[in-house]
Amino acid sequence: MSSLKTLRTRIRSVKSTQKITSAMKMVAAARLRRSQERVELVRPYDRAMYEMVSHLLTQNRNDLAKEPILLTGHHNLPIHLLIVVTTDRGLCGGFNAAVIREAKAVISKLKAEEKQVKIFCLGRKGRDLLRQEFGDLIIETVQHGHKNAEGKKTENFTDALEFSTKLQDMLKDRQFGEASILFTIFHSALHQSIAHHFLVPFRTSTETSAISAPEFKSSLNSLYEYEPNVDSLLDFLLPRYLAVEIYRVLLENEASEQGARMTAMDNATRNAQDMIQKLARTYHQTRQAYITKELIEIISAAEAM
Repeated sequence: MSSLKTLRTRIRSVKSTQKITSAMKMVAAARLRRSQERVELVRPYDRAMYEMVSHLLTQNRNDLAKEPILLTGHHNLPIHLLIVVTTDRGLCGGFNAAVIREAKAVISKLKAEEKQVKIFCLGRKGRDLLRQEFGDLIIETVQHGHKNAEGKKTENFTDALEFSTKLQDMLKDRQFGEASILFTIFHSALHQSIAHHFLVPFRTSTETSAISAPEFKSSLNSLYEYEPNVDSLLDFLLPRYLAVEIYRVLLENEASEQGARMTAMDNATRNAQDMIQKLARTYHQTRQAYITKELIEIISAAEAM
């Protein structure tokens, strides 16, 4: 039987933990609202960029003097770059585990297709969870965001632009032939889903498959004239779309992370409350047993006298 002092110490410890998880839940809820607003603002822009590039290619691909490398990749280079987007911090339930589980399935599928796989981790947790089994495939790890004026890390378009430029340089150096990104789409605080999209080569709406660009239906059905020409326009739009798509992915991941953390901390707070109630019940039962034992001893001593 546990002593009363031990039980009181455990109750105080669980109450302290409950205060921490409750505070973390409120912080995650506040950050979730901001992250959700940002991702909802960028989605229409990303969709419009995809529709524009997809329509441009669908109507004018045969007129191109030379197809950009982002449009073709390297067909004769069987190296697939898999970009795995996770978080830098934990305490968000099974959020990262779900991404890693899907990443392992994708890696197995790519290897079955006799492709050489390289892994680029966006987020420290992805590296930590993958390096034991696939450490030799991880070529680089990048952590999320930069600190703002308040000293808090946040995603910004500059980071996405730098990362997209890095991908283009790697592609030009023939470090991979094609690239896809694995990330989490935010639906609500309770619901996030894993998505796997091709980044290189770019796929139009008529070429989409299980691994595809965002599933958007193009509404651009009119005929257009382009100046100076389609080639110059694509040379500008494709890198820009890549940066915008990566930025959307980062914001989706950020909102999903905060939603998962809020849910995890809410569950932890509820579990702590249940544990406190059980410990309190055990404490009262133990205290009652001690009092009963002492009364029996007093009565037995009195009768003996």
